[in-house]
Amino acid sequence: MAIINRINLSQLEDELRFDSQYYTPNNMLLEQEILAFPTRLLGSVALVTDGQHGYFRLDESSEIRQITAKCIKEGLVDKTVADRLSSITHNRNMRSSLAPGDVLVTTAGTIGEIGLVTDDVPPANIDQDIGRIAIHDASVSPHFIWAFLQSKFGRFQIDRFTTGQVQTHLSLKKMKKMRLPLLSNHKSVEDLVCRYVDAKSVSKGAYKSAKQLLDSALGLDKLTFQKPIGYTASLSEIETSRRFDSERYFPFFRAFRAKLPDNISLSDLSNDLYFCKRGKQPTYSTTGLPVINSKHVQPNRVLLDENRRARPNIESNLQIRRGDTLLNGTGRGTIGRAAPYLSEEMAVPDNHVTILRSRSLDPAYLSLYLNSAAGQMQVEMHQRGSSGQLELYPLDIRKFFVWFAPDDFQQEIRRLHDVAAAAERESHLLLEQTKSRVEQLIEEAAQS
Repeated sequence: MAIINRINLSQLEDELRFDSQYYTPNNMLLEQEILAFPTRLLGSVALVTDGQHGYFRLDESSEIRQITAKCIKEGLVDKTVADRLSSITHNRNMRSSLAPGDVLVTTAGTIGEIGLVTDDVPPANIDQDIGRIAIHDASVSPHFIWAFLQSKFGRFQIDRFTTGQVQTHLSLKKMKKMRLPLLSNHKSVEDLVCRYVDAKSVSKGAYKSAKQLLDSALGLDKLTFQKPIGYTASLSEIETSRRFDSERYFPFFRAFRAKLPDNISLSDLSNDLYFCKRGKQPTYSTTGLPVINSKHVQPNRVLLDENRRARPNIESNLQIRRGDTLLNGTGRGTIGRAAPYLSEEMAVPDNHVTILRSRSLDPAYLSLYLNSAAGQMQVEMHQRGSSGQLELYPLDIRKFFVWFAPDDFQQEIRRLHDVAAAAERESHLLLEQTKSRVEQLIEEAAQS
């Protein structure tokens, strides 16, 4: 049934917008609540700018990071996945040089992702698809701005000001027109944001400690390798693998095995796996089990928020259960990514996710190993296909070599994983509490 919303000529605003989405009943209601008390425009309290346009230069030896949309994750900025920007490009674009307390907004692609710049991010800069909000008014809290933009009162303005059909964009000019409520009692919001950042830091630190523990034991932290001009493979290797691509025989993994500490040896993963199968394309339904696809398999954790549902597969073994290790079998940038499944709720894998079940390897330990350089070298060796579609098949996953670490070592990795996972769950709760608190304060102020 069509919904008709009548707008007076006097209500047409923002350069005479005539598209109906701008004036939806929900948008008009949220706008009335915002305008029920004094507001300020974002551009009046902050410098709003984007990053460098056009040509830029990278430098692998630089400490300066180029922050792009892929670096903004769950409200924070992850510089570990960022390229290293040359100091020449950085110095030419100091207006977009980041400082702690800046709030970032993605303005193209997936628009409206919000990131808070913490102390560990600079030196860094941004590209043209990121909007930098650098607050220059001491009476305005960056933490409140960050929380407000993620609340329904911030989100509706971001969505409202986004323009375009096929390629949508949020302009800096529109961002500057976003209205901020003048609230004097938002310390509770700032406290929640600080607790959120702390929880994220604990989670990140625990995962980092686990990675360092494994890398140190395997000697990965000291491994150096100079790429040779050329390398050879024996005829027997080619006949066994039936592979003729050079990546299959790249000698980095061979060099790693040769430099392993004397007390460590690698064994064939197939000796320990009693189940290794890729999922099938599910039949989606409004009810059923959650579906796990490649985007849900993040490094060392599985996302279970807002998953689509599907009826269980007739083959009961193709259902994911607690204690499984999940491995992405396709996708550039995601292939070979592993995570333990530790939820009590069973799930269904799609046809891009492989289920691994091990007899003696803890799933948190196995995932960490597969995500380490030792595992990723083997992903590159065993993946098949063209640049358009790479595949990592169960048959080849079984050929991986792993370190069957002592039980106490695996238990320590699991302990660190559990610490990280608990902090991650706490951060999700805190983020929802933060957004709810912002909305509560605004609604209470609008009613008074």
